[in-house]
Amino acid sequence: MPYTKRRRLVTSAVAVALGATTLAACGSSDDGGDARSGPVSLTYWTWTPGMDKVVDLWNRGPGKEQRITVTVKKQASGDTLVTKILTAHKAGQGPDLVQAEYQALPTLVSNDALADISGEVGDVKGKFAEGVWQQTTLGTDAVYAVPQDIGPMMFYYREDLFKKYDLKVPATWDEFAETARELKKAAPDKDLTTFSANDSGLFAGLAQQAGAQWWTTEGDKWKVGIDDAATKKVADFWGGLVEEGAVDNQPMYTPAWNKALNTGKQIAWVSAVWAPGTLTTAAPDTKGKWAMAPLPQWSDSENRTGSWGGSSTGVTTDSEHKDAAAEFAEWLNTDGDALSALATEGGIYPASTSAQLSGAFSNPPAFFANQPDFYTKAAAIAKTTAPSAWGPNVNVAYTAFKDAFGAAAKNKSDFTAALGTMQEETVADLKKQGFEVAR
Repeated sequence: MPYTKRRRLVTSAVAVALGATTLAACGSSDDGGDARSGPVSLTYWTWTPGMDKVVDLWNRGPGKEQRITVTVKKQASGDTLVTKILTAHKAGQGPDLVQAEYQALPTLVSNDALADISGEVGDVKGKFAEGVWQQTTLGTDAVYAVPQDIGPMMFYYREDLFKKYDLKVPATWDEFAETARELKKAAPDKDLTTFSANDSGLFAGLAQQAGAQWWTTEGDKWKVGIDDAATKKVADFWGGLVEEGAVDNQPMYTPAWNKALNTGKQIAWVSAVWAPGTLTTAAPDTKGKWAMAPLPQWSDSENRTGSWGGSSTGVTTDSEHKDAAAEFAEWLNTDGDALSALATEGGIYPASTSAQLSGAFSNPPAFFANQPDFYTKAAAIAKTTAPSAWGPNVNVAYTAFKDAFGAAAKNKSDFTAALGTMQEETVADLKKQGFEVAR
């Protein structure tokens, strides 16, 4: 089946020119059916730790009953896996199932690497928050994956130091800025937090919360809005704080950053639900001193969060057993035992709303034992996840962010100009790939 990039447009916000009917024609060799006349063997590419133990539950239970066996093949994550999937697909040798980050789905779908499984898993939509499910549908009736784990964003702060310096937990971003300034006045050697230009996903999540729509379509053309009003608002906000010295401008996940958190030089962190695990190793001496709150809002009337991280389980168009693969993908991400095992063995925060308050999430993380309602709050926040809008060259946009914003943060220069560079490089890459662009 011929592939023409100009006809393969995907957007998670407006429309998808790549329709379900077209994808079905490119699907598995059995046209989505499974004769089930004999055993079915499936291969699953994933990077989640302990996934082989989770899959064993399937192979010993439902899979055994249905004569469907799944074999886990551990892979690297991120762009490395996306490239490997596309390479395998071009050779017609892709696996049956793949773990894919949400922002990678448009790239995989636009290359005909993922099948539409709406007919097999569409009825589980209600088990996930609307903003999460939307990321796997890309704005259409088609479904290209089942949500697995998510990373709703939250605000973490040193409860003891907020009390010491008489600081209030900010409910809005304006209050956040004032809190940063108040801390500087009370303790000039401390910072509320840092703007880290090595974390594209963090910036994307903040823009998502503000209402950004980075990739959409206009007719049969892509429209790139990385420099839209919502994202400019976010860039101006953080650029202003960095320029005035109200927050630090150093990257995260470095020895210096770990030390700043562990010693209380930095007393807050804009992060996601998985933060407790990071704090356990980055700031071990601060156990029991942190608390979590919702992300600050842009206005008092808003209540939404962005997403930083998360992945899904998709069925490839190379699979000869689409029905069986989709059945496993649904079980993996909706079955209670499977989700408990994913949390225990893989350390994931499930996309399934019912699992967010059960099993491994009945008690708070050990690092946050002082906040018994941690996961109750987390589940409520997760439901407010804003819709996202990913495109086929997220990797290019992310690289441009690190380069342009990295220089701007280091020099305390104009973040708006850096955003313009990010926009220009993303558009240029789309055109280079052969996509038509509306602007």
